[in-house]
Amino acid sequence: MNKLIVSLSPHVHGSDSVKKNMYGVCLALLPAMLASFYFFGLGAAVVMLSSVAACVFFEWAITKFILKQQRLTILDGSAVLTGMLLAFNLPSNLPIWIIVLGALFAIGVGKMTFGGLGQNIFNPALAGRVFLLISFPVQMTTWPVSGDLDYIDVTTGATPLSIMQKAILEKNPSVLNDLPSSIDMLIGQTGGSLGEVSALLLLLGCIFMLCKKIITWHIPVSIIATVFVFAGLLHLANPIYANPLQVIFSGGLMLGACFMATDYVTSPMSHKGQLIYGVCIGLLTVIIRNWGAYPEGMSFAIIIMNAFTPLINTYCKPTRFGEIVKKEAAK
Repeated sequence: MNKLIVSLSPHVHGSDSVKKNMYGVCLALLPAMLASFYFFGLGAAVVMLSSVAACVFFEWAITKFILKQQRLTILDGSAVLTGMLLAFNLPSNLPIWIIVLGALFAIGVGKMTFGGLGQNIFNPALAGRVFLLISFPVQMTTWPVSGDLDYIDVTTGATPLSIMQKAILEKNPSVLNDLPSSIDMLIGQTGGSLGEVSALLLLLGCIFMLCKKIITWHIPVSIIATVFVFAGLLHLANPIYANPLQVIFSGGLMLGACFMATDYVTSPMSHKGQLIYGVCIGLLTVIIRNWGAYPEGMSFAIIIMNAFTPLINTYCKPTRFGEIVKKEAAK
């Protein structure tokens, strides 16, 4: 029997859904994922498949046996996306058991502890990545070089971020001569995590999401612009700091700006709030990269600003429906 649903106006209909947007983001990540397979070979495939499978399994198991819910949530794409993003933040030689622990933390603690999708405070994939980085710092900072297609027995080397940090610690700008060119970093000819390859393909994925209106431009543009300006000022002030193009194309900045900071649940709702959020992430990223203990500051910057999102939403409350009319009438 058809049911007549009565609700108050305004009535707005949209074609968006959680499933559509989640799989849209997965599709946008697909070119960069294939590039990681090309540059890192078997290791990248093992890490990606292990991470996605573990995230999907843990969400299913927690939902069924701990929360005892009948509704399946693993088909909405959020667990698959969390697994992909977690894998993009890992080196291609990471043992499977460590990947599984990261997936358990990402889904169990980062997501399901707060009540599941839509209620988590922190980005689950980043929560898993930070947990692994703190728990297994050696394994998480041993980076295979690009072009080594093995899994466990790989050649490791310095990443662009570690070279940049070395130049700052030694106060020696000549160290930066060891950096790959901006073109190589744009294409992906560098060592690092799966998500540090091919900033170009990540940008193409971001453009795809913008065209499909999965995300808006405010967060990625504000992050990238802030990092470019701040890093450019530092480079002009002292040559021990890398030039802004190398800073933008290195590490997980493109991945974080386009795919992780834009998470619907953990980012501000208003455009003004998103701009504030993005600028703060950009500033924190450069500060942590240059003067922090870890070369990569993107993950920590996003996690920190996730915690400030409720405060930003309070400061940037959108105008309530009908409030403008009331103000005009009062005048």
